[in-house]
Amino acid sequence: MTAASFDPRALTEPVDRRAARAFWRGVRPQGQALLAKIVAGVVIAGFALVFVGVGSQVVGTFLSVGASVGGGFGTAVAVVPILFGLLLVAGLVAVLRSVVGSADAIRAYRLDRFARANGMTYDPGTGDPPLPGMIFGQGHGRRSASLVRGQRPRFVEIGNYTYRTGSGKEETTHRWGYVAIRLDAPLPNIVLDAAGNNGLFGSNLPERFAAAQRLSLEGDFDRYFRLYCPSGYEQDALYLFTPDIMARFIDHAAALDAEIVDDWLFLYAQRDLSTLDPATWSWLFGTIGAILDKTAQWARWRDDRMVRDAAGVAGRPAAASLPEAGPHPFVATSAALTPPPAGVAPAGRRLRRTTPAWTIAGFAVIAAVWLVLSNVILR
Repeated sequence: MTAASFDPRALTEPVDRRAARAFWRGVRPQGQALLAKIVAGVVIAGFALVFVGVGSQVVGTFLSVGASVGGGFGTAVAVVPILFGLLLVAGLVAVLRSVVGSADAIRAYRLDRFARANGMTYDPGTGDPPLPGMIFGQGHGRRSASLVRGQRPRFVEIGNYTYRTGSGKEETTHRWGYVAIRLDAPLPNIVLDAAGNNGLFGSNLPERFAAAQRLSLEGDFDRYFRLYCPSGYEQDALYLFTPDIMARFIDHAAALDAEIVDDWLFLYAQRDLSTLDPATWSWLFGTIGAILDKTAQWARWRDDRMVRDAAGVAGRPAAASLPEAGPHPFVATSAALTPPPAGVAPAGRRLRRTTPAWTIAGFAVIAAVWLVLSNVILR
């Protein structure tokens, strides 16, 4: 997917509503289909209750009038409200069938046609997506939606994501948009916390990281991002985030948080990214293309700690693991030329999390207020 091949026409051109509904019936998740039926059933049941309550009085009045008039005319007068009610119910059912889910159907139909026009595929979504990024392990009721996927030059998925925290009246729904890019090899867990989308209490990310893991980079990069990497992996982060890659992130992705975890690169936004807005898709295509153009070099990175861990000695290889000298002492053996295997040592696979300072301060204030009130009451 590249900005040069970007074709947004399917996002805005007219849609055949009948074709959209037929497409949506074939792809929508079972949960959404069931929800649509429940909503329609509740609306019809509510109308039926109102009709039975109010309509019975109207029908009774017409029946009384019809009985007093008598003859064929009186019967016609009595039947009028019944026919009117049946027609009203039939009309309501027809409207509900065309309205309930119609917006979802048109959205899905447009995104599918847009994906096809750009050599990609569309998926309506899935529950609890098996992705390792930090937002995908939060809360409950996790669900991805409106997924657009590309396979070349590497796998890319753009989607929307929601999860819920709390319960009852305290339940909150959290909404994210994300880009998931599959890398050629596992890399250390690195987070770029964008400064431009932070809130009153600091980072908008659902996780906080120990301050000792923050790495300051050269130039203006620190004005746009806070970079966190596992302790001991500072040089590796500098190898991965060369000045040209830092410039790409500043120029194209300064509004997005980023995370490298395992063999994935994630870009996060606290809003939908898979939308019907051509400008959003144009920006995403440009951003993804700019990043893919530079991150191909990350495939060459190797973690020397993998060799040391395999030798069983931290810091340097064990003597028994050193390659034997060949017949010519200044000619490297094949063992010496073998690079470390692809992968990340355990110390670099995940950043250390911490509790936000404002959360700790909040609990401290609550505890102090409780102690003061307890002392006042006990007196």
